[in-house]
Amino acid sequence: MLLYAQPASRIVRLTIDDIVHDRDQILLRLGEPPMPLPGPLASLILELAANRQNMNTAANPTCRWLFPGKRAGQPLHPKTLLALIHDLGVPAGATRTAALRQLVIQAPAPVVADALGYHNKHVTKVLADAGGTWKTYVPGDHSR
Repeated sequence: MLLYAQPASRIVRLTIDDIVHDRDQILLRLGEPPMPLPGPLASLILELAANRQNMNTAANPTCRWLFPGKRAGQPLHPKTLLALIHDLGVPAGATRTAALRQLVIQAPAPVVADALGYHNKHVTKVLADAGGTWKTYVPGDHSR
């Protein structure tokens, strides 16, 4: 949420299959291509995947959700995740917006949109609101 500006509704829908091991790097599939995770966060994600909660019920032993819910086959509810984040003292909404603004200032909006699974129009609006300078960027193969 804080690093890649993901909403709670998207975070709870992540599965253990969205964690990609690529040689010595851990990636997380939020969009395409999967995003690299910095070392400390990669360690936390791997630990979470190995020790997921709500796996001891009869309905969840084969669950693929990274954040399994208490209901069979369902992920954790986004409001439950937000409450847990709030209990840690993190203002989720403000920090997610700030993270997305920082990302679109650093990289072209279409690249950020594809990599994070956002719609181009939304990210372009965030870029305009942030006073970004990628307005003339054209996505695609520029090697010709």
